[in-house]
Amino acid sequence: MAHAVSSGNEQVRAAVRRRWWSGWPHWTPYAAAAWSLAYGLAGLYWTLGGAAYPFAPVVEDRSAGSVLEPSPASVVSPVIAALGLAGAVCGVLMARRPASGAAARRFLLGFGWAHALALTVVLQDYTLIAVVAFAPLLVVFAFTGVPGPQDGIGDILYWHRDNLLILFVGGVLWTLAVLAYQRRTRGLCAHCGRGGRAAAWTAPEAAARWGRRAVLIAVVSSVPYDVTRVAWFFGYPMGITDAFLKDMQDTPGMLGIGLGLAIASTVGGVLTHGLVARWGEVWPRWVPFKAGRPVALATAIVPALLVSVVLVPGGLQMIRGGDQPFGWGTNYPAMLWVVWGAALGAATLAYYLRRRGTCGYCARG
Repeated sequence: MAHAVSSGNEQVRAAVRRRWWSGWPHWTPYAAAAWSLAYGLAGLYWTLGGAAYPFAPVVEDRSAGSVLEPSPASVVSPVIAALGLAGAVCGVLMARRPASGAAARRFLLGFGWAHALALTVVLQDYTLIAVVAFAPLLVVFAFTGVPGPQDGIGDILYWHRDNLLILFVGGVLWTLAVLAYQRRTRGLCAHCGRGGRAAAWTAPEAAARWGRRAVLIAVVSSVPYDVTRVAWFFGYPMGITDAFLKDMQDTPGMLGIGLGLAIASTVGGVLTHGLVARWGEVWPRWVPFKAGRPVALATAIVPALLVSVVLVPGGLQMIRGGDQPFGWGTNYPAMLWVVWGAALGAATLAYYLRRRGTCGYCARG
């Protein structure tokens, strides 16, 4: 019987290893290096006077809220080119020389984590959360056209916004690449991070405790935004001037968009509760074809982690915007997206620590 169980577990681990994405610790450093080289070459092109520099001053309708916009190409483009070349070299070193010296390791980790943070958070604006929230509608608009005065999907996803999405992809690649490198150079499993002495807070019982608190903070921090947008839709100027409410009422679809975002946020709060609830681990009876089956880790973790990351730069942009002449309701509730994103990220980590099980590569856990 024990031999049969062991054989079954090995078959499961072998199946996991056959999935292409499960090899991310090996290919993401190369992917990050390739991304950096490509973007660095773009920076060189812009340095030499090439068109489509993505942080140039443009009309308001085509601008983004990145901290680099607007900025002169003569100053920023050479930096992009230099960092792109350095990133290409560092990515290859992370992939091919995991046992470098202590000083080199510290440099690569510092460079990698700084790159990941800058690309996924610091240089971003609310574009990421808007794309995530409206992704289904964007797919429909691509075929039916965009309602209202816009000429097409290009009036929503223009180059300055597209560039931020490209930066975010690079940030994700760098996050995965440097995480794998950090684990390997500490003698840990690059896939699950186990192998050394585990910290007490990573134990499933501890993760369950602080994970519940993180879920509560995440849910509560979204309430002010939801309440204000619902109030506006029904004609109550909560936190804004009467004139601003009238302007929104006179703009077709404006209040409906706010209501839609509030509903999506509320649904997200319900789903966040699944990170600590039984139905977040086993599909409920009313779900067709899935009832009673375990919820796959990726099914919960990938969307929750994505939302947690995109919330933070959106909240930071609102903080940079500060006070608005239309009232506190315009920016202040959205500033809490930073707290919401951080808490949701923590809750997602707790969910992973509770459910990760045995690693398909190192067999630990």
